[in-house]
Order: sequence, then structure tokens, then C-alpha cells
Amino acid sequence: MKYRSRMDIVNTVLESARTGISRTKIMYSAYLSYAQTMEYLEFLHGNGLLKYDSGTKIYKTTEKGLKFLNASNKVNRMMGASDLN
Repeated sequence: MKYRSRMDIVNTVLESARTGISRTKIMYSAYLSYAQTMEYLEFLHGNGLLKYDSGTKIYKTTEKGLKFLNASNKVNRMMGASDLN
């Protein structure tokens, strides 16, 4: 597997949690260990990008998280376009 930046991993976690997802499924979709998953979930939850419903044990991307994801995707597209020049 190629090297992924923290930003790539954050984007993957936020994208996978758009509609609501369990911790285990986040771990599998982002190819992270349990310890890494917990670190990212704590970071994203602490910054208001992800919310956790303790009743259903589901993580979901917040409105702030969706805005962050959209901005990140926009930057990635611009960087990709500049690589072509």
C-alpha cells in the first residue's frame, strides 16, 4: 500500500461516515489499526467534524465535517489540475 498523508486518511474517514457507520467499518474502510482508528476518531470528534451516537454506536460526519471534506476535495482537484501543466 502506498503512503497516505494524514489528510488522505481524514478524508477517507469523513467520506465513509457521511451516512453513519460503526467504528469497525471505519477501521476497515480506511485500512487502519484499532489504535490508529481511535486516534483519528478522537481527533475528528474533538474538532467537531464527526459526531458519535452512543445509543446506536454510530459515527456520522457533521455539517462542519462535510464543509471540510468539500473544501479538501476542491483543493485536491486544484492541485491535480496544476500537476497537468
